[in-house]
Amino acid sequence: MGIRILYIAEIVGKAGIWCVKNALPILKKSELPDVVVANADGATGSFGLGRQHAGYLRKLGIDLLVGGDSIYYKKDLVEGIDSLTNVVRPANYPPESPGRGWRYANARGSKLAVISMLGRVGFSRVHGDNPFLALSHLAERLRAETPYILVDFHSGATAEKQAFFHYADGLVSACVGSHSRVQTSDEAIFPKGLGCITDAGRTGSRDSVGGMDSALKIREYLTGVPDWSRDSWERPTLQGVVIDLDASGKTTAIKRIQHECPEGPAESASGAVDGGNGDAGTGKDS
Repeated sequence: MGIRILYIAEIVGKAGIWCVKNALPILKKSELPDVVVANADGATGSFGLGRQHAGYLRKLGIDLLVGGDSIYYKKDLVEGIDSLTNVVRPANYPPESPGRGWRYANARGSKLAVISMLGRVGFSRVHGDNPFLALSHLAERLRAETPYILVDFHSGATAEKQAFFHYADGLVSACVGSHSRVQTSDEAIFPKGLGCITDAGRTGSRDSVGGMDSALKIREYLTGVPDWSRDSWERPTLQGVVIDLDASGKTTAIKRIQHECPEGPAESASGAVDGGNGDAGTGKDS
């Protein structure tokens, strides 16, 4: 019979959460997904995921949240991540790392396994084990439980993502690239049934620099002084992909989505919009 997955691209800041609140009910009616997965690596303060946001996004209708290199940037999440069954950290982190690198979500009576993998290119603060080797071992284990396996591959290099996709063809159902926060137009289905896209994009401000205020990022490049203090609210948009899997776990269709949302409450956002997280605007505070 197969299942349909709605994958929401990286949620960035309050604008991203506003987009989920506004657009997800509409997309659930129009796309009829069996399960909703989102990358939440930038949900709190545009870098990281706070515990309250993790709970709030679940209430909004997201079944599983995956993270990448910023998953441990918020201390309140780290302290309780083992008890959060809707949060997935990179599977190729050290075994001693808190949390789980894969989780199951219910999809029309079947199980969808969702894996987070961290690439080795583009990250100076964190380093994971070889994601290629980690995937081969983990995929074999998960295929004994379900034919439906989705991988979020978080990498800073297009070449690494594409090499990973070719390697994963025949091992898992679909791979979605994340981290660049820019949606690519290369969605494809590989010969052995892998659905993939180099990057699903971002959910938040579209007229921005990766969801961040463009003036601040320009000043950063001019001065060399980093600034993550303000995300942008210009043209809020939910981006992502819809993936159809057949009963054997192979992708039969993959399409990009871009749903523009009405302007949000911007800097005056209340707790009802941002989840009431006290560190929602603190940026990179690892």
